[in-house]
Amino acid sequence: MQQLWCNGQWVEARDFTASPTDRGLTLGLGLFETLLAVDGVPVFAERHLARLRGGCERLGWMPDLPNLPDIMVHLLYRNDLTTGRAKIRLAITGGSGPLDDLTLGADLRIWMTVTPLAVSSPTTSANLSPWVRNERSPLAGLKCASYAENLLALEHAARLGFEETVFLNTAGRLCEAATSNIFIVRNGGLLTPSPTSGCLPGITREVVLELAEQLRIPYQACDLTTSDLHAADALFLTSSIRGLTEVSRFEERTFPPGKITHALREAWTAATGPRSLHDPP
Repeated sequence: MQQLWCNGQWVEARDFTASPTDRGLTLGLGLFETLLAVDGVPVFAERHLARLRGGCERLGWMPDLPNLPDIMVHLLYRNDLTTGRAKIRLAITGGSGPLDDLTLGADLRIWMTVTPLAVSSPTTSANLSPWVRNERSPLAGLKCASYAENLLALEHAARLGFEETVFLNTAGRLCEAATSNIFIVRNGGLLTPSPTSGCLPGITREVVLELAEQLRIPYQACDLTTSDLHAADALFLTSSIRGLTEVSRFEERTFPPGKITHALREAWTAATGPRSLHDPP
């Protein structure tokens, strides 16, 4: 039976409970992080926790967060996931409270689950979503529990034969994919939407930009349009669980394997490979 961690306690998954008035459950008022774990060690845990803390600050929350990296290691051990790849999901709910007050309720839940991961495909297909991101939304840049918009967009893409979908924002600028950040390879360099597009400040996005600098690959985070997509030499997506995923087909256009994407994927694989818990990120 799967075990999870919740509010300082170890519980069986079947025994997990939440208040029926928890605003995370009823309204999607919550934040979450998904982390990769390799051979029993969470990858880039401190970066994920820094983003979670930043999200909490934006909501005016000051939750008591214990030593979560150590708890993640114990969670992996308790679920017999100390070898291979696994996904850790850390979430916090708003708890019960009035609609016009974001203060954390006393019955809030902070919990973590873990599941095994199969090897992900190095390539994917994507289309342009008919819906847009609101870069001026108060939720822009937050990894929020209100995720139905993403699921609807993904389901729409799947019905059209695509595995991912790419959003523009209300200004017609490139933003992100439903579950990933997006990169354009052109003329030997990288282009990716800036945070002002409303995209999530992805952890793997951040790492890829650092790796590009190490590999002396020029990059720029800037305003991009559909014209930039169509002028791309290659496209790839980034996420904490899948790493770098090459877009082999965007809409009706196909892309051959790219050298820059391959080099960055190799560097990301090396950065997330088997390691000690206390190795630097």
